[in-house]
Amino acid sequence: MSLKGNKNNKRSRSEKKAFGSDLKKSRKVKLRDKGKYIDFREKKKKGDPLPSFREDAIRLNKFLSNAGVCSRREADVLIQTGVIKINGEVVTELGCKIKPTDKVQYDGETIKGQTKRYVLLNKPKGFTTNINSNSKKTAFALIKKACKEQLYPVVKMDIEMTGLLLFTNDGDIHKKLNHPKYKAKKIYHVELNKSFSKEDLEKLKTGISLDDGKTKCIAADFVDDGSEREIGIEIKSGKSQIIYRMFDAIGYKVVKLDCVSFAGLTKKDMPRGYFRHLTEREVGFLKMTK
Repeated sequence: MSLKGNKNNKRSRSEKKAFGSDLKKSRKVKLRDKGKYIDFREKKKKGDPLPSFREDAIRLNKFLSNAGVCSRREADVLIQTGVIKINGEVVTELGCKIKPTDKVQYDGETIKGQTKRYVLLNKPKGFTTNINSNSKKTAFALIKKACKEQLYPVVKMDIEMTGLLLFTNDGDIHKKLNHPKYKAKKIYHVELNKSFSKEDLEKLKTGISLDDGKTKCIAADFVDDGSEREIGIEIKSGKSQIIYRMFDAIGYKVVKLDCVSFAGLTKKDMPRGYFRHLTEREVGFLKMTK
């Protein structure tokens, strides 16, 4: 039986067209709902593997880069050129690994491995962490006497922020503490422009939807012996300006922000503006924790 010219069939085609149009519209994600989908993608994202911190062997190009000879890409060129020797023998194979006991030479000169440094600073307000800044008030100036090696901050900190800031030349530690799988825990002392409600305190714990995903605190509470404008929060997110944006989303402005704990490290016995080197035990803890 032919369905050609059947009114019911025409109606069904019309309904199908309308359904297709509605389905297309439903695929358009609203800005407020966008965060849910972004957050889902972030959970699926694994990123690069975490560093192993094995001291038995290291790639030759990484060794040369860590020693300050050149970048890893430039090191590959040097290796292929045949100007690098290991224990007196020329090496041209890329991906070659060396042990701590191996002797590495570049153009006849012995290359010493870089000493890894870990410096913790209690940053004062008004000091930038931008290494390219022309300002005299930089966090780098505060740790200048810590060592001769060039150190870099593990995380960025706003010029108005205060508290713990870890500097290192250990690329593996830097990578781990910023890795999506690890996400170092941070505790902040937040001071707001007005009293904070208990209802909004619960919102911090359950999660707040932002443009780049939903974010929640591990813990949040009023600061002991503090005013109703002072909140202590523990968070793992590494998103940019996350503390400011979370409070802004629920109608508050952050007046002061102080990092009191970073990856298990605290500023105990560290006055503002002072620094100290991490102990071997603390460095070992940073490498072991998952």
